[in-house]
Amino acid sequence: MAEIGKGVTAGKLAINVQKRLTRAQEKVLQKLGKADETRDVVFEEMVANFNKQTFEGTKLQKDLKSYLVAVKTMHDASRRLQDCLADMYEPDWFGKEEMDALAEDTDTLWLDFHQNLTDKSVTCMDSYLTQFPDIKARIAKRERKMVDFDSARHHFASLQKGKKKDEAKIAKAEEELGRAQKIFEELNVELQDELPSLWDSRVGVYVNTFQGMAGHQEKFHKEMNKLSQNLNDIMTKLEEQRQIKKGGTAAATTGGAAKSEENNHSESASSPPKSAVTNGSDGEVPPGFIYKVKAVHDYAATDGDELELKMGEILLVVAFDNPDEQDDGWLMGVTETHWLEHKDISAKGVFPENFTQKV
Repeated sequence: MAEIGKGVTAGKLAINVQKRLTRAQEKVLQKLGKADETRDVVFEEMVANFNKQTFEGTKLQKDLKSYLVAVKTMHDASRRLQDCLADMYEPDWFGKEEMDALAEDTDTLWLDFHQNLTDKSVTCMDSYLTQFPDIKARIAKRERKMVDFDSARHHFASLQKGKKKDEAKIAKAEEELGRAQKIFEELNVELQDELPSLWDSRVGVYVNTFQGMAGHQEKFHKEMNKLSQNLNDIMTKLEEQRQIKKGGTAAATTGGAAKSEENNHSESASSPPKSAVTNGSDGEVPPGFIYKVKAVHDYAATDGDELELKMGEILLVVAFDNPDEQDDGWLMGVTETHWLEHKDISAKGVFPENFTQKV
């Protein structure tokens, strides 16, 4: 049995070697113009499209994976940043528990974003590209079988044209030609059906891939925006409490100085009205003045008690008449320009603190 096995293997090897030799000879004859070559311009265009599709799909897969690595890198950087903030954030500061929960939510959001991109976009591209190697191998096989068909056709034609016709050889050559033609045409028909369908499928694959990415990005950034706003609110409140502690003492000192100034000038005809107080080089300031801020963004008032802000404008922050009416993140004040021109505190209004910075 072993000897028969060896014989079969050796026989197959000899047949394969002979096929390669015959194909090589046929290609040489075709290049020299001594044998005509089967050409199919439409199929060649299909193959060109297939090669282009393979290149583009492979590049997109590579770039998607690079994007995924970048997301992972950003996630790691975000986690380290949150850990750093947690280490620095002192236990008695405002919002310590909220900060810890926010860090955990941020980490979860990054994990979900990374996983969704992997499952919906990268996996989709991986699956799409798995079909290309098999089709590429069948295109190469078609090319070989087409050369076999041409070789069999030329051999049959040469026997028919020979002066001494050997009917047995002609019949055998005709049989080989029919067999080669059948094998070639079966492969050819299959590929001519598959390649246009595969070419058209790329549109759906790209749409699904980028629609999925866009949807996950939109959801991620929407949720991240909420967390970022929460972080901003915590930081604003922390600074606000620090300013209240710091400004409370300053306001008390200013109030005492104002009363003293009013008493000193109560009998003077040129003295300022008691509704005004002074603050050193700032000249006259409104009652309850705490500090100055500068608008760093424009703000359009949406209610009657709100103040319109223009970027770069200086505002004088004053205390609320009723502290219970103050909402988190909002200040009461009047524009410095209006106060200096009119000395009118009735024009005061509330405005968002995070649209300003202290000066």
